[in-house]
Order: sequence, then C-alpha cells, then structure tokens
Amino acid sequence: MSWKVIEIPVDAPAPLPEPRVDELRLENVFGVLADPLRLGIVRKLLLESEAFDHTCGWFGLDRPKSTLTHHFRALRDAGVIRQRQYGLERRSHVRVEDLEARFPGLLRLVVDRAA
Repeated sequence: MSWKVIEIPVDAPAPLPEPRVDELRLENVFGVLADPLRLGIVRKLLLESEAFDHTCGWFGLDRPKSTLTHHFRALRDAGVIRQRQYGLERRSHVRVEDLEARFPGLLRLVVDRAA
C-alpha cells in the first residue's frame, strides 16, 4: 500500500521536539503501539485522514484531555507522529516518510494488525 504524501503548508508552525529519523528505535515504536488507543490513533490517521494535521477532537475519543495529551506525547516521543502547535491546539499526523525510511513495511503491519 502506498501512503499519501502530506503536503506541508508553507506557513505551518515548526514541529514540536521529536527524535530524528536516525534516532527512531523499533522497540520504542512497538512500545507505544502496544497500547490499543495509540494504535487506533495511528491507524485512523493512516486510513481516514484527508488533511494535513488533526486536532485531538477529530479522533472522537471519549477520554479526558490529560489522558489524550499523555498518549499523543508518547507517540511523538517515540517518533510515530509529528505535532505542531497552532495557538492553543496541537495538531498531529503520522511521520510516514520517516517511518518508512527507517522501518520499511512497518506501517503496513500496523494497518493489517489493527484490522
């Protein structure tokens, strides 16, 4: 499966701190994806996203904001998603190109496993 290439708007804010591609560790990625909620977030972004970035509200998750913040931070710290700060909200997307470069085929496994 080929993934959509995300067009980054020229006026998009800089990403929040994240690991470089060469710092991505498979055990960290697997660790964060072992959580069903985080796996669902990544799967939804990969399969249903038509836009560049999404706020936490787009996911329709019935969880406290502090819990969602924790899960999105874990995904960002492991290098699975990229987040940008737009005023008071953070928007996220999967680092498709970086993950495919470092771990070819991983995202296909994520989608197949979650199905």
